[in-house]
Amino acid sequence: MDTKGIKEAIHWRKLIDVLLDANQYADTILKGGQFINVITREIYPADVAIKGEYILLIGDCSDLQGPSTHMEDVAGMYISPGFIDSHMHFESAMLTVTEFSRLSIPTGTTTIVADPHEIGNVLGVHGMQEMIKEARTLPNTVYFTVPCLTPDAPGLETAGMDIASGDMAELLNDPLVQGIGEIQGFSNVSPVYQHAPELIDDLIASVSYAKSINKTVEGNAPALFGKELAAHIISGGTHISCHETTTKEEMVEKLRNGVSVFMREGSSQRNMAECIRAITEEGMDSRRAILVSDDVVPEDLMKMGHMNDIVKRTITQGVDPVEAIQMVTINAAAHFGFKDSGMLTPGKKADIAVISDLMNMTIHSVYLKGKKAAAQNELTIDLPAYRYPENVKQSVKRKPVKPADLVIEASGSKAHVRAIEIIPDQNLTGSAQFQLSVRDGKIQPCLNQDVLPLLVLERHGRSGRIGKTFLHGFRLLRGAIAESVAHDTHNIIVCGTNYEDMATAVNRVIAMNGGIALIQDGRVVGDLPLGIGGLMTDEMTGQEVSNRIAELHRKAEEELGCGIHVPFMHLSFLSLVTSPKWKITDMGLIDVDSFTVLPAVMKEEG
Repeated sequence: MDTKGIKEAIHWRKLIDVLLDANQYADTILKGGQFINVITREIYPADVAIKGEYILLIGDCSDLQGPSTHMEDVAGMYISPGFIDSHMHFESAMLTVTEFSRLSIPTGTTTIVADPHEIGNVLGVHGMQEMIKEARTLPNTVYFTVPCLTPDAPGLETAGMDIASGDMAELLNDPLVQGIGEIQGFSNVSPVYQHAPELIDDLIASVSYAKSINKTVEGNAPALFGKELAAHIISGGTHISCHETTTKEEMVEKLRNGVSVFMREGSSQRNMAECIRAITEEGMDSRRAILVSDDVVPEDLMKMGHMNDIVKRTITQGVDPVEAIQMVTINAAAHFGFKDSGMLTPGKKADIAVISDLMNMTIHSVYLKGKKAAAQNELTIDLPAYRYPENVKQSVKRKPVKPADLVIEASGSKAHVRAIEIIPDQNLTGSAQFQLSVRDGKIQPCLNQDVLPLLVLERHGRSGRIGKTFLHGFRLLRGAIAESVAHDTHNIIVCGTNYEDMATAVNRVIAMNGGIALIQDGRVVGDLPLGIGGLMTDEMTGQEVSNRIAELHRKAEEELGCGIHVPFMHLSFLSLVTSPKWKITDMGLIDVDSFTVLPAVMKEEG
């Protein structure tokens, strides 16, 4: 038996003593509440007794009350297991693990399963290990599912570091690493099979190793059905999830095939309402339906909450409140094989959310391992700020650019061009074609048609390439926006109404060593430095980042005339080549379905 097993046995023996020795008592008793049993889908009156980090008893706990027992009156409230976010990225919130936790713990989130493939794409194994090191300092539970491949589409994009099966042993044997994260390299099943079959071999090698040491594997199967879905499931070792499900039909197909469907409700991608129809309309079993946030901005965390808000939204779709809570507790625990969380039963970890309003998911207080950690939306524990080492803060390795470097050229007076089409609140995109004017050999943006230049500049110091195309649907009227957050390889992405402001925006991102920049008429309208890998900051608290991003959103709308919701997040997903249909990388415009680079200019006229 290993050390962990011995410690568990000692804890169990101590708990038995407290239960059966008339002279020993609980540390804390939550008294007078309504207990939410996610195992049986019931609500009934019961007290909850806690000893140390563990649940001691559910029910009548009067015999366990001693002179030193802290009695917590929760009459009229509901006692629930703490919530689990089964798939998210700290980098998308631009917050460190600590600052995200500072905002999410008071909302009832006690366990997070994070995928660090964003920092992995930029800084490789070292970057992910620094994030894991931070998580070890925290009172909440944070696990990681790590990428087995970066970049996801070799030959079509340039990452800062390459990761493959040879890196798995170093990563997967860390106790905080739950398993392999979303296997995006095989999301485009048929194109990968036809054009890059070697990726499948390397993927299966990684998956086989993960399974051999009892680690899990997460899938990524957007719009996959039939043979393609079956191939993806098998490539992940037969037990996978998918957080890219966007239609009822997909939800039905995946549930029938044993996939754990992670119904995503983030800041810019909201798929739960469509997915949940498989349960509310078709009566399908919800055991493999799990709610996740994936990508959420700090402003939404501050204003609406975290998993509690997603549960609330699910209830409004006609789902019973206890069933919705199952989707962030026991369903998630069952998927990952968590033995000590996801339910409240004797001997389990005392991670608890006390709910004052069940329908609105208002969180009264939160307990982490038996200790009260938050009350009335405020932390009651000390959570010191965490600082990252300097060696993760020098990730932008590109020299400044000139407007001439960014110009999309054509001869004649007109050009027929291809454009990526934004689909609001999705990371899926469409495709479109437009005719644009050409002046002095430069294709001009067209505000009337809402067609703007869209570029990705390699910033890791590996190629120096600049990919160029056009964008429809961003609804930007003035200036330019650039950022070093561009999934998944996180080169610099920029869109603008003129090449001069675009160059200024890119250069501001370079000068900050990563971040977001808004430019109008050559001046900085607003910016946010993101020093950690060009993705996150440890220079501000979560609330400060939230306020800063809210201000940037306001300036994007009011000063630049941008009419799309959370524009920085929408912009960042336009380079995600594992999600259909057209995307952009430093290689150029990518047809995701055919695994090919398309010319942005189709025809020159006049």
